[in-house]
Amino acid sequence: MYGEDVLAGNWRRRKVIPEVDAEAGLVVEDAGSGFCGAVVGFELGAVVLEDRHGKRRNFPLEPAAFLLDGKTVTLRRPAPKATPAQRRITASGSIAVDRVQAQVAKASRIWVEGIHDAALVERIWGDDLRVEGVVVEPLDGIDDLAAAVAEFRPGPRRRLGVLVDHLVPGSKESRIVAAVTDPNVLVTGHPYVDVWQAVKPERVGLRAWPVIPPGRPWKEGVCAAAGVREPADMWRRILASVRTYKDVETPLINSMERLIDFVTVLDD
Repeated sequence: MYGEDVLAGNWRRRKVIPEVDAEAGLVVEDAGSGFCGAVVGFELGAVVLEDRHGKRRNFPLEPAAFLLDGKTVTLRRPAPKATPAQRRITASGSIAVDRVQAQVAKASRIWVEGIHDAALVERIWGDDLRVEGVVVEPLDGIDDLAAAVAEFRPGPRRRLGVLVDHLVPGSKESRIVAAVTDPNVLVTGHPYVDVWQAVKPERVGLRAWPVIPPGRPWKEGVCAAAGVREPADMWRRILASVRTYKDVETPLINSMERLIDFVTVLDD
């Protein structure tokens, strides 16, 4: 009448209740109340179950408090899942190469007309150029471009890229560029009077860049139209408005991408 001998077998071994992650959608039964439902979340340390009628109840996550497929279990809150590493995108739109130090500067160079051009190029393409080991150097204009190129002595492993403002047919700049014929030099440009104009005007609060009449300094006219006293202040406003390649016009993007390709893909 008393059944099996309570001392028979390994009576010292305790029964182990399995622990189960309370993943969303897991259907369990509360052992005490008989309420059966699917896991839909957590509130104040309790698991929230929803039955087939849409009724919800909260239950503490106590040991051996639930039944799963008729077997007693202890529910536990799942550990947070690791968030997959997101690819970091540089300001130029390319995929960033992490844990790679900037290379020692290579012999090839990219020249731009002035410090504003150099600062804008750095803002957008700086990460890419550091990985490639390419230095951007500002010139003081391009009036003596042919002589500067000859002094640089370009070669198959020492290429030179030049970014020129206002490079349009019939311009002074186009005539200067025509004198540079070395195959190891690539000159590209954009149609804008100044690199300022290569920034989309709405980024700096303008509907369009103002048309400045001939004879008046262009930057001075832009500052007057924008209500800014000093060109230095206007430039700070322009540069601060640029975060990625999306903030500048397509001709500048295309020209810079061509130059980077030219000076980084070298002849053997």
